[in-house]
Amino acid sequence: NKEMSDAMRAMIKWCNDQGGINGRQVVGKYYDAAIMNVSNVMTEACSQVFMLVGEGWSLDSAQEKVRVGCNLAAVPTYTVSPQFANGPMMVQPSPNPADYYGAANAFIFAEEYPEAVKKAATMYANYAATQDSTEKAVIAYKQAGWTFLPCEQVYNIGGESNWTPFVQRLKDCGAEVVYFSGSPNPNFQNVLDAAKAIGYSPMWMLEANFYDSNFAKWNTSGNGDNVYVRMTYYPFDQADKIPAVAKYLEIMKADNATTGLLSAQATAAFLLWAQGVKACGSNLTSDCVIGELKKVTSYDAGGLQSATNPGANIPGDCGLIVKLTGTKYEQVLPATIGKQACDPKYLIKLTGPVVDRAKLDSNRISQAGQ
Repeated sequence: NKEMSDAMRAMIKWCNDQGGINGRQVVGKYYDAAIMNVSNVMTEACSQVFMLVGEGWSLDSAQEKVRVGCNLAAVPTYTVSPQFANGPMMVQPSPNPADYYGAANAFIFAEEYPEAVKKAATMYANYAATQDSTEKAVIAYKQAGWTFLPCEQVYNIGGESNWTPFVQRLKDCGAEVVYFSGSPNPNFQNVLDAAKAIGYSPMWMLEANFYDSNFAKWNTSGNGDNVYVRMTYYPFDQADKIPAVAKYLEIMKADNATTGLLSAQATAAFLLWAQGVKACGSNLTSDCVIGELKKVTSYDAGGLQSATNPGANIPGDCGLIVKLTGTKYEQVLPATIGKQACDPKYLIKLTGPVVDRAKLDSNRISQAGQ
């Protein structure tokens, strides 16, 4: 992903320009798994790198036997499968475990639109990553008062020749809010165009990967004006209020790096990893780094995101929602710009098949990929 690799290059340069970490210069090596080549790439990385930092692959379950087999520790940008999201030798800045879910967005959206959330539906790809994320969202959203209609739509991850039947079924079902899981371009753009063509305009609740500048630029037609995105990172237009966002944008601009949500998460991953490396001093091993990071119980990447608990692999209990209007995202919930809604009840402990499939042991480490 260009956003993530750009961010890592920029952060490595920024770090090295200040003398590196404990006097050591950081050297980055970059891999492209091309979706399906995760195992091959991981085999290469096993013999070439000290640790994985800032990576993210949609089929990360395919890497785990190789990664664990060669004892390659990771501080990823994001995780997808429970095998990696609850994997050993892994600490992430924005935890996405199989058994917990940060549902601040679901609660604050339900408070704002209490009737609409009683007529919700889901639409996701026939792909393990989107299926798991949707299943987790449904469990959590129900605890926030959402009701899902029996008209879920499952589309081909490679796209559809005709999206009209999908949105027509959602319209006929009476869905007023649709949780969509997938990618902005081209699938969701095509969904929005098809919905517009039949006069269907539900509210769309989306994951943070839809906070994407290219997707925003696409929305000149206004077909995406009912798009809402859940966030735990602060939006970039709040740089005047959030110093960490201003600094992040400054570092990215200095290296002509692409900005976006995944870029910000990669930045958070690098900073978390650097914190562990610095703490290890001269005793620098990957075991030491992971051991130090396991002690980190509150982490906000210097203010880029609301606090999470990386050491325990538990997400935070805060969040905000941005809405796309024209080609700009704007925070709509909570109403106070630069603030996130926080409440312990927003952190949901998940149960059910999606957790069972993870085969978590007593330490919440997944045995599914072993």
